[in-house]
Parts: sequence; structure tokens; C-alpha cells
Amino acid sequence: MARPRSLPDAEVHDTICRMLSGNGDRAVSFGTVSRATGLAAATLAGRYGTRDGMVQAALGHFWDRLEAAAEDSAAETKAPAFLKALGEAADPHLVALSLTLPELRPRAEAWRQTVEAGLALRLGRAEPAAMMFALWQGQRLWQEAGGRSFRLKDAARRLTPSG
Repeated sequence: MARPRSLPDAEVHDTICRMLSGNGDRAVSFGTVSRATGLAAATLAGRYGTRDGMVQAALGHFWDRLEAAAEDSAAETKAPAFLKALGEAADPHLVALSLTLPELRPRAEAWRQTVEAGLALRLGRAEPAAMMFALWQGQRLWQEAGGRSFRLKDAARRLTPSG
């Protein structure tokens, strides 16, 4: 089968993000992305310049989607529903990787502040919002290791003044 001559950036970025999330930073190279997308490695190098440029472009796409998901979830009135609406867009592996990259860390920090502010509106105070955010991200990061030791809905009830 012939290689595709073109593939939209969004599809390439989604592929790279899946690779990063599933197998970590070392899983991404021009060769591995070439095999996963069908694009020639030279095409990817021409499009992104460097491997790091390709990873940053993909993570930039991830943050665009995540920021849009935060806006879309704003209508949810309860904290657990708000976090659930962020859903799969909030991949904790990609968030954690972004925190290691100076170019993306400000976006990650701004997103955390946005989500915590949204939680504070729903929970009534900032401190429980920060705790809820940490619980949510920790749960998402560690749920692959097995089971859930708590439910966010229960944690939200305990963190609110009337809970």
C-alpha cells in the first residue's frame, strides 16, 4: 500500500499524543510516528523540523483540546460532573509530561488554575477546590494500577461546608 501524501496535523498530533500517553516520551521518533501514520519520516521532519518540535506541536494540540473541554464543561453545576465533563481530554500522562517542558508548563499551570477556580465556584471555597483537583488528577494517574479507593462524588461531599 502506498504512503499517504498528506495527513492533517490534528491526526498526526492525536497519534503522537496516544503514543506519548501509552508508552512515554521515548516512544516518539520520526520513525515510530512514520510507521504509525504512514507518512514518510522525511515528511514529518520537514513539517516539524525536530523531534522535539513534533512533540511540542502535538502537546500544543492536546492543550488546545483540553482548554476547549474546560470551556465546554463550564455549564456543569456540581464539582464531580464538572470534572467528569473534562473526561478523557485531561490525560494525566500528557499533563505530567507538559510540566517537564518549559514551553508548556505555563499552559498546564493556567489550566490547573482555571479548573481549580471552576471547582471553587462549585465547592464554595478555594482550599477544597485545590484538594479536589489533586485527588482527581491523582486518581486518574493511578487508576491504571488498579481499582479506585474513593469516589470523587464522595470526596466532594466531604469537602463542601454543608457536606
